[in-house]
Amino acid sequence: MSVIRPSSHFQGTRDARRPMQRVDNVREAAKDFRRALLAQSKVVYYRSFELVRVPYPTKFGYLNAWNSVSPYLHLCNRLFVIQFDSPQGIKTLLASPSDWEHQLATPFFQRLSDAMGPLAGVGERLVFKKTRTVLDCLAEIGLDPAQVDYLTYDHLHTQNVTRWLGASGQPAIFPNAKLLVTREEWESAKGLLPWDRQWYCPGGIDGVDESRVEFFDGDVFLGEGVALVRTKGHTEGNHSIVASTDDGIFVTSENGVSLDAYAPLRSPVPGVAEYARVTGAEVILNGNTQEYAVDQYISMVQEKEIAGPSKRLEGYPNIAPSSESQGYWLFPRTQPSVSVGDLHYGTLYRAPALRRAA
Repeated sequence: MSVIRPSSHFQGTRDARRPMQRVDNVREAAKDFRRALLAQSKVVYYRSFELVRVPYPTKFGYLNAWNSVSPYLHLCNRLFVIQFDSPQGIKTLLASPSDWEHQLATPFFQRLSDAMGPLAGVGERLVFKKTRTVLDCLAEIGLDPAQVDYLTYDHLHTQNVTRWLGASGQPAIFPNAKLLVTREEWESAKGLLPWDRQWYCPGGIDGVDESRVEFFDGDVFLGEGVALVRTKGHTEGNHSIVASTDDGIFVTSENGVSLDAYAPLRSPVPGVAEYARVTGAEVILNGNTQEYAVDQYISMVQEKEIAGPSKRLEGYPNIAPSSESQGYWLFPRTQPSVSVGDLHYGTLYRAPALRRAA
């Protein structure tokens, strides 16, 4: 039996001519999808790690809602290590394994560095907090890179996968891993429009042998307790990572930059709650490229419904953003109402004997 199985729960839900009908259709289908995932076994292991914090324009993070002076907020990028059971044994997935050390050529961040001029070194130390690398995280838990079966990103903004998968004769750091990505996201990264190009790392997928890539066109289940759900909007080929844990179903993407984006009426961030009250918006988009804003709104509602309510944070959905806004003294009044932080459930298994971690 295959590790990857298709799901048809959301098929046709976005076909209605009326946008709000699409919202309703997706919301109802998400309830069925949630029940199906809860009927499966929970993941074996789920742990997230802070990698790096970077400045990000507030006007994008809280699209149309932000109403204060700070031009930036601090985004905390996280790695998610997920192990799940499958017909082929326990599999290991790394979600959002950003090789941030080799992504600084992304035009947006390059321009930000250039604008600092001779003070670039000081400025970088002030606005970039480099906590750990992906390989630091794996060493911390004793996970051999050769044990990793899959890599995935909700989208490919800023990502450079060439070291991970090997490219142009360079050996792969993850020799047995395949990249799980939608065909749309992969192809769009090869021929970007000018404003999209500002957010993709030049050469980030160049030279990667497509035999190292597993494409999917629709929603899929991965073994037991994990799914990748198409959530078009933030980018054309966006998807969300869904995992069933002892604390419920966590849904991960960068469609929203904080839980305030999914529960805006509770937000102290200037302008967010007022915008939600005035417009009736259920969610606030992360909109740096705004490729498909209508779809992104629908996708965020979809994510909320799949996740269900948080057991840890009353009044919020069980969302774990792949990049989460964090308060920072240099960026006043950007602190969201709550923070998901790092998460840890289950016990790590190691190959080949699949020994329990101490």
